[in-house]
Amino acid sequence: MEKGKEPGSKINNPTWNYTPDLPIKTAPYFNWPPDPKHIIRWLIERWFPITERGLLVCLAIFIWVFAAPALERCKTLEIGWMAEIYFRNFMIMCLVAGGAHLYLYTFSKQQKLLKFDAKDLKKNNSLFSFKNQVWDNMFWSLASGVTVWSMYEIIIMWGFANGYGFMFDFSDNRVWFVALFFLLPFWQAFAFYWIHRALHWPPLYRIAHVVHHRNTNIGPWSGNSMHPIEHVLWLSSVLIHLVIASHPIHVLFFQLSQVISAITNHSGFESIMVRDKNKIAMGDFFHQLHHRYYECNYGSIETHWDKLFGTFHDGTDEGLEITRRRKREMHKRTI
Repeated sequence: MEKGKEPGSKINNPTWNYTPDLPIKTAPYFNWPPDPKHIIRWLIERWFPITERGLLVCLAIFIWVFAAPALERCKTLEIGWMAEIYFRNFMIMCLVAGGAHLYLYTFSKQQKLLKFDAKDLKKNNSLFSFKNQVWDNMFWSLASGVTVWSMYEIIIMWGFANGYGFMFDFSDNRVWFVALFFLLPFWQAFAFYWIHRALHWPPLYRIAHVVHHRNTNIGPWSGNSMHPIEHVLWLSSVLIHLVIASHPIHVLFFQLSQVISAITNHSGFESIMVRDKNKIAMGDFFHQLHHRYYECNYGSIETHWDKLFGTFHDGTDEGLEITRRRKREMHKRTI
């Protein structure tokens, strides 16, 4: 079968094995004039009937009920409950990233169907720790990612247990409890863009962000493969829960959205196929372009910042030329 012409492929650019329909379209929140119907439809598609966000809400509730230390235990910083959080998060990272990698890469269950980049993940490459991209990504995700992720959860749980922040229950305000699930992704997208732009400041890029950008071709383990400095900065946006009224379930949802969405968005595949149909959305071509070309698409398709600041790459040849022209100008300014 000809490269890029698999059933369901929507190839627009021969430099890729597969692309979604191009040009990439961003969320309609900032379109003018506003189109409420389009905005509502966009939100529904991201929440119903079965989507990653909805599943993460369910997982957050499950963890709080069955796999989180009782708040009373968190009043003092003791190894027992902190270790429970760490090992639970370790297992989540292994199950989700490891499971996706096994399915898509080790066992290659759908070959290269819906895979953006035709190239395989790198081996015998001195750029990576252990000269292997997957082992490198696993090391940074588990050794640094799980540790920092757990550290922030421990800080917030300890804060809630000791009266810091504004913790409330579902019975206190049902409307705000539910609404917060829909509002948190906006804060997450806003914080991600500005933290990510800061990480591309040359000194910070050379010290920290370069570890993540070793991955020009990405896989499930790449999403959380970062230097500890980057993990501390990127995951810090969860601290908003010490400022706004929230519940530990919201904290769990927020952190799961960061960590698990990074895994799925970096999977390298648009979706997992079930009986030759796109069933489970996975990769994000918008961010795949960022890993290939670096100085573009710093945010997500849910924010307007890249369009506003001229760093938007829509996946087309024209978008690529604009990105290359901007990179040439950036290079001139640094000479």
